[in-house]
Amino acid sequence: MLPEMTAIAATLTESLALAHPPIAICPVDRVPPGVPMWQGRVPAGCRFWQEAGREVFATAPVDHDLCAIGTFTHNLPGSTAHEADRADALAVFADLGYVRAEDLPLIPVLAARPSYVVYGPLDRVPVVPEVVLLFVRADQTLILAEASQQVEGGLPPAMGRPACAIVPQASNQGRAALSLGCCGARAYLDVLTDDVALYALPGRHLAAYAERVVALARANATLTAFHQIRRRDVAEGKSPTVKESLAALMGNTASG
Repeated sequence: MLPEMTAIAATLTESLALAHPPIAICPVDRVPPGVPMWQGRVPAGCRFWQEAGREVFATAPVDHDLCAIGTFTHNLPGSTAHEADRADALAVFADLGYVRAEDLPLIPVLAARPSYVVYGPLDRVPVVPEVVLLFVRADQTLILAEASQQVEGGLPPAMGRPACAIVPQASNQGRAALSLGCCGARAYLDVLTDDVALYALPGRHLAAYAERVVALARANATLTAFHQIRRRDVAEGKSPTVKESLAALMGNTASG
């Protein structure tokens, strides 16, 4: 584990009140010493995100071979049979109007082809992640979007299918991204419930995002209390000024 990543993981988890740990996604040329290879089968590469909440492990391209779309977005090599499977999947998607031929160039793909991908909790991985993935609710996304705007000078895109495209989007652009998931990821991941989305942070700017998340989480908590006081006072027939609401807020804080 890396002390800086451990500290950032704690900051993100505490400030955002995350229910699931931040997940590190680390494309690598070599598997770091002590990191075990994944054992078993998964129906899609996104399932590794859920498994990574419990342990650190490395995957080879063959571990992703049941997911023809995930290997596409992650630029992983596949066999002739795997490529045929992808063509069959895309044919079905096209028939459904889900992914048309003209949609394919719009799907992000990792710029560099990794030999392996290491997954695990951010506070336990032995390498700096390329992307950190968060499972978030709308209120947590609010703080992350505000942090991203301050760090990057712009707002993150809200992406749809495929959910795995959020990884190359954040990696290639070096900017945060929000994914609303896709029907496949929602079928394969128990943690991706109806009220949860995905937020990706590029690893190269993690410290800056974490610093802004702390400040903005505190500001949002204070301002939420401020607005609740104003709502109560207006409901009681009052017309408070900002200074009066601030005074009431300070009074509540002092008495608390």
